[in-house]
Amino acid sequence: MLKKCLFPAAGYGTRFLPATKTMPKEMLPIVDKPLIQYGVEEAMEGGLSHMAVVTGRGKRAIPDYFDVSYELEHQIQGTEKEKKLAPIREIIDQCVFSFTRQKEMRGLGDAILTGETLIGNEPFAVVLADDLCVGNAKGVLSQMVDIYNQHKCSIVAIEEIPIDETDKYGVIAGDALAGNLYRVSNMVEKPHPSDAPSNLAIIGRYIFTPDIFDILRETPPGKNGEIQITDALYVQAKQGRVLGYKFSGRRFDCGSVEGFVSATNFFYENVYTP
Repeated sequence: MLKKCLFPAAGYGTRFLPATKTMPKEMLPIVDKPLIQYGVEEAMEGGLSHMAVVTGRGKRAIPDYFDVSYELEHQIQGTEKEKKLAPIREIIDQCVFSFTRQKEMRGLGDAILTGETLIGNEPFAVVLADDLCVGNAKGVLSQMVDIYNQHKCSIVAIEEIPIDETDKYGVIAGDALAGNLYRVSNMVEKPHPSDAPSNLAIIGRYIFTPDIFDILRETPPGKNGEIQITDALYVQAKQGRVLGYKFSGRRFDCGSVEGFVSATNFFYENVYTP
């Protein structure tokens, strides 16, 4: 069974400077909750209870957030504000959090490999918090967990994008199966639109079998000297062990200012309860 979810959270968030000079981008709030909390709640909905977080220097706010603040709770005890802390207290009570640090920024593949010490030899999910997803009938990760329980292989969430935006994503090629599934045969990291194998882009939701760690150890650096997770996934894909899932729902790219503002407006109008 899937129990663990890994959150790579060591990046600098330079697109949100100067705010991210001292605040982790994963702690930027969408209305009244930080991005990473939405990701944790999505993982919990999927039945995962061990949250493993790869952080870096200047990210102390993340472990502090997922801990009890006795002074604050004492100050607001018995007031209307106390109920505002109920959701995060529920998360703290129901989940186990563990943390490790990525020594240097060497790409998503390296961040995931850094998390091996927290995951061990078992399958796990990965959530990139700045891809904020809203499922339709159920959350995106819950949809993927259902698929994993059937197929027991690595799974990547995919969505159709404009072909002129392929140079921003990992892009797959594959054979269509039933139920919005694709058997992935190839994947390319940020291809030029003229070289893209399709317009199906990988977004920030993954499920991996544990052999991905051994593959990552043997994966040479790719673009910009970074270890690309798409290169490691390609090794599994050549063995027919990667599925792409076109999820049911909506994604907001909160790594961009435009996507962040769109998500804030959407959640304020459709989700937020004062």
